Amino acid sequence: MIYLDNSATTKPCTEAVEAMTKALTENWGNPSALYGFGIDTARQLRTARMQVAAAMGAEPDRVFFTSGGTEADNWAVFGTVKRMGKRGKHIITTAIEHHAILNCMKELESQGYEVTYLQPDSLGRITVDALKTALRKDTILVSIMMVNNEVGSVMPISAMAKLTHKLCPDAIFHTDAVQGFLKVPFSAKALGADLISVSSHKVHGPKGVGALYISPRLKSFPAIMLGGGQESGYRSGTEGTPAIFGFAAACAAVGGTYRADSQREKAMLDTLVEKLSGLEGIDINGAHEAPHILSIAIPGVPTQNSINILQDHGICVSAGSACAKGHRSHVLSAMKVSPERIDGSFRISLCRETTEEELELLYTVIKDEILPRAR
Repeated sequence: MIYLDNSATTKPCTEAVEAMTKALTENWGNPSALYGFGIDTARQLRTARMQVAAAMGAEPDRVFFTSGGTEADNWAVFGTVKRMGKRGKHIITTAIEHHAILNCMKELESQGYEVTYLQPDSLGRITVDALKTALRKDTILVSIMMVNNEVGSVMPISAMAKLTHKLCPDAIFHTDAVQGFLKVPFSAKALGADLISVSSHKVHGPKGVGALYISPRLKSFPAIMLGGGQESGYRSGTEGTPAIFGFAAACAAVGGTYRADSQREKAMLDTLVEKLSGLEGIDINGAHEAPHILSIAIPGVPTQNSINILQDHGICVSAGSACAKGHRSHVLSAMKVSPERIDGSFRISLCRETTEEELELLYTVIKDEILPRAR
């Protein structure tokens, strides 16, 4: 199998699998227990938090584990609304966010909040000027993704956070960094965002775990779950240590080489773009600025047909976001891509294990077996 759907999920690395296995068979104590076995597990949990924090460039005591990126996004949005109370009812996001954000916004709109959806340009980019125009005195939250999961556009998060804090000092700035974490270099301490969401299974860790970074600027933030007071009282419930330890091991393993890995991925992606651009009948969707995401369109060949042909050759790609099955891409629609192109689009996403030979086979199948069907 040639797996080119790494924006949907990644293969857990050996280090993550080993850490999870050990947590299930040896270090399975409850970290809240007050005897040696539990205390040892609590110590390992602290180490895991430090490993994830190091990969994020964050203070360890400001990183809180969740069940994944979706929970982290929900916590960031609804926690902000609860914290801000009656200071305002205006929120800014983008039209190309993941549905973990967009569906939160729909819920808030039903509660009387006003949401401004910043529109992308033709390459899927959101500009600082667009944000500046949208900011108001009653803005309480700005939530803008770091990397778009369908077309790979990278947003100027640092500049956006700085602008938000300058013009709306009380507003909270959140970024969904699920597709940017360990792909696009950033340091949580320097980025300027108040809240940052990340996910384990996008960085060769297990599914079912992620984290929310809460900046020291937010001295208090509403809890997402009440109970026994775990995660400093923010998210009660016995910690899922096997998944957390696997996440931490993946961060340690990938974090050490991700800059070089990303450079190699970007070089391969750029080569693929150059070759595909030379073929008549193929359109490139979006900026593909991130090192691992490319969306292409073959008008006249339905997306599912292309996916099926590639699958027959053992190649896995996707129609777009794996979290929005059965719907025409809201990202490409917001970019004003034509319906014919949208209906022939699919996403290719790389990882550190992707090889030049795999991309060469992908190119060959597209050229020899998919393109002829469009003519």
